[in-house]
Amino acid sequence: MTALPHTARQRAPLYTPIQRARRDATRWTIVQGILAPVQFLAFAVSLVLVLRYLATGDGYQAATLSILIKTALLFAIMVTGAIWEKAVFGQYLFAPAFFWEDVVSFGVIALHSLYLWGLLTGRMSPLALMLTALAAYLAYVVNAGQFILKLRAARLDMAVRP
Repeated sequence: MTALPHTARQRAPLYTPIQRARRDATRWTIVQGILAPVQFLAFAVSLVLVLRYLATGDGYQAATLSILIKTALLFAIMVTGAIWEKAVFGQYLFAPAFFWEDVVSFGVIALHSLYLWGLLTGRMSPLALMLTALAAYLAYVVNAGQFILKLRAARLDMAVRP
């Protein structure tokens, strides 16, 4: 008999067998699997453009456009993620398995929305907008890390409990 890793012994599996079957059957799993790396690529490009603007003062329009693209992708992944959560767990948000990821996601959305508000109303300077974008991006990195850890947990569950 093989001993289970310490962490696998202490926590419940991420998905029940029924939830795993739903996850594997829904097209929203594929949508999330496509949107997540696309959003990460948009984030990486945008981060470079924002940092370039902050360092040199050049490229404000490019940085702004990249933030808008990243924000649109964030909203798309949030909406489709809620649909995915409903398909797999029976509720649109805050399913126990993804509760904290959803909480942090709302913080990420709030910061991106603050950026949009500042841009559209003109109530924030370019510097304040870029710093807000950086704060949003930091929160996004934390949230992405949460989801990567969940993916790893799901893979460990599959290895331990086929």
